[in-house]
Amino acid sequence: MNSPRDNLDLTAAMKALRKNRIGAYFVADKKELISLINTFIPNETLVGCGDSVTLEELGVFDELRSRNIQFLDKYVPTLTKEEKREIYRKNFYADTFITGTNAVTMDGKLFNIDGNGSRVAPMIYGPKQVLVVVGMNKLAKDTQEAIERTRQIAATLDAKRLKKGTPCTVLGRCIDCSHKDRICNDFVLIAGQFEEERIKVIFVEGVFGF
Repeated sequence: MNSPRDNLDLTAAMKALRKNRIGAYFVADKKELISLINTFIPNETLVGCGDSVTLEELGVFDELRSRNIQFLDKYVPTLTKEEKREIYRKNFYADTFITGTNAVTMDGKLFNIDGNGSRVAPMIYGPKQVLVVVGMNKLAKDTQEAIERTRQIAATLDAKRLKKGTPCTVLGRCIDCSHKDRICNDFVLIAGQFEEERIKVIFVEGVFGF
């Protein structure tokens, strides 16, 4: 599953996304990614973000911090819980919301598991456009594989990164726990959009994120 291009066709996945009215783009590296993102995000606009290891690894957050935009930076270390909650509310009014995704299926759907909904909610509704940056390791054969991949790989690694006390951080696999720190609370499948290309998926060559 770490090398999906060996048996999954990116061209077919991109065609399926477009059929579902979701934009689909491909870039070869970080430099091309940053250039494309900057064409989608004009100066002096409001930009929000979701929690994303992929965006961190690719330097997207640092790029946004250097831009002439109003960046709703949820990573400022001095933010209080209430200030972060206010950022989550403001994300709904953003001109652009940028995030990663847990999986993209071959029939052009986006699957995500979220803890409190602050990432998936703006993907579904609110911001004028949503940019979704995806490493090639996020391609999944179908929805069932997307769910399995997210629960057993992405969510488990993310819980460990966030220093949660859930069983998966010790076992290395999901057991569908009911722990108070559980981050597998919202299971969201985006199958299409009313507004064509409101969501734009940008595939990046390589393995990024969980």
